[in-house]
Order: sequence, then C-alpha cells, then structure tokens
Amino acid sequence: MTGVDGKIALVTGASRGIGLETARLLMEKGARVMGVARSESDLKASGLEHYLVADLSTEKGCTRAIQATLNKFGSLDILIVNHGIGSAHEVELYKQPINHFEKAMKTNLEGPYFLTRFAMPTMVQQKYGRCVYVSSTAASVAAEYAGAGYNISKTGLLGLMRSVCQDGAVHNITSNAVLPGWVKTEMADKSAAAEAKQRNTTPQQIWKERAALYQAQRVVQPKEVAHTILFLASEESSGVSGEAIRVALGCPY
Repeated sequence: MTGVDGKIALVTGASRGIGLETARLLMEKGARVMGVARSESDLKASGLEHYLVADLSTEKGCTRAIQATLNKFGSLDILIVNHGIGSAHEVELYKQPINHFEKAMKTNLEGPYFLTRFAMPTMVQQKYGRCVYVSSTAASVAAEYAGAGYNISKTGLLGLMRSVCQDGAVHNITSNAVLPGWVKTEMADKSAAAEAKQRNTTPQQIWKERAALYQAQRVVQPKEVAHTILFLASEESSGVSGEAIRVALGCPY
C-alpha cells in the first residue's frame, strides 16, 4: 500500500492548528492538497501551495470548496473535515441566544454534511474514498461548561460519520472520526481566555488545570492529532471505518 502518495485531499480549517499540521503532513507524504479556511491572510501565511477562502457554514461555500478541488486536480480521494468554531462565544444553555446555537450547528455540522454530500459522488464513481472528521471528546463526555452548541454539534458529527460509513462501504469509502481532548490551538486559547474571565483568573492557570486532567501532565499537540488523521486517510486504514478514535492521552476529557 502507498499511504496517501499521489492522492488528492481536501482539508478544511487548514490555515492553522490541527488542519494546517494535517495538510503539511499529507503533502510531506506525497498527497496533493487543497486547503480551505475563512481567513485569506492566514492561508497566505500557511505555506500551502493550493488554497481557497470559503465560508464553510454555508451550502454555497461548501460547493465552492469541492468544485475548486475537482477543477484543480480532477479528482478527490480524501476529505478531511476539520473546520469548526469552539464554545468561547457561548453561555449557559438557559441563557443562550438562539443564534449562538444556530451558528455552531451551521459551522460544525451543516457544513460537514454539505461537504460530504458534494464530495461523495466523485468517490462513489471512482470506487475509493477516505472521509475523516475532527470531532471532540465533548461528543462523548460533555465536560465543557456553557458549551451546548459545541457539544451538540460535535456529537452530531459522529452521526454523520457513521452514516457515511454505512452508505459508502459498498463503494470502498471509509469514514472515521478523531476525538481530540484539549489541544493547544488558537480556538482552545479563546475558550481558555473566556473561562479565565468568567472565573477571574488567568488563561495560563486554565491551561495548567487542563494539563492536570491528564496523567501525562500535558495536553495533546496538534501534530499528534494530525498523525492519527493521516493514518485514517491512508490506504493502510482500509479495514477501519465507522470508528471514533480518541486522541486524548487516555483522559476522558
């Protein structure tokens, strides 16, 4: 088997964090990558050769991302759905403005659905595909306070992943998810800042407490998640589908 060498991959949320590490790792292993994100300045600074600025909370943006990849490379073998918004803007469920919930669902769940819906016909036709979704340990243990939209959307993402597993199996399409715990990313930094403000402490203290949840006394690094994604995107993972794999150093949070 050849891993991902020569494969065409679309990576969302590719301008930083887990998405950027994944895109770089895929390219390092021989894949051709289209990176998609909302920030043009971040994409320009990412070093990615091929990228597209798109709002993946909309059907139109998702259609553009798939079509741009097909126009550029003529195919699509690997779909990495990594984009999303965290819970830093959320408040307790009983206080939460409805638009906060709607924003989380559109970005974290509807966008992944549209991307998958528009990517799968090509994978079905070519009888090959790898779909990998970046969910969260919040999908199994909703440990984050005041994060209803995030918790619900990341749980729904697992339902999408399992549906793709069932509908794509006969066409040699696999579908899996990674569930990172706390990872030191810009999105997690925002939630740390929001929690610190609420508790009248510092973001540094919040990260110290998060690290203390783990027996290893540290949080996961973006590249560690990217390596797990790489395996699930490779030919070597052909026997793995419908799985939600935790990348959390053995901690449930």
